[in-house]
Amino acid sequence: MGYLGNEFESYDADVRRTMNGGATALVPMASFAMGLAGEAGEVVDLLKKHLGHGHDLDADKLTKELGDVLWYVSAIAQSAGLELGDIARANVEKLRKRYPDGFSVEASRNRKPDPIGEERGDP
Repeated sequence: MGYLGNEFESYDADVRRTMNGGATALVPMASFAMGLAGEAGEVVDLLKKHLGHGHDLDADKLTKELGDVLWYVSAIAQSAGLELGDIARANVEKLRKRYPDGFSVEASRNRKPDPIGEERGDP
């Protein structure tokens, strides 16, 4: 299984247990996507209050909101027949190719767009 495989496999199973039935249908997938957007908005709002309004960062609330984001990512992935471990591995491979010496502003500014469309602002 390798990199994070066992942990994500177990997490995916827990998510399946709490998903609304028929997760391969388009309606649940759309619902999961809307849920992801809503939860991501809650993360952004929490960070806005911390960074823009001077509130203390509530690490417990951030943990819960990021957990909700992760739940929806897993639900969408599973609805598409994907697994989080595979997604994580593919992302790490992509970023290692893009930034073989680690991230730097200069490398980011001077990199060539990837053929899959990451020039739109993907990490």
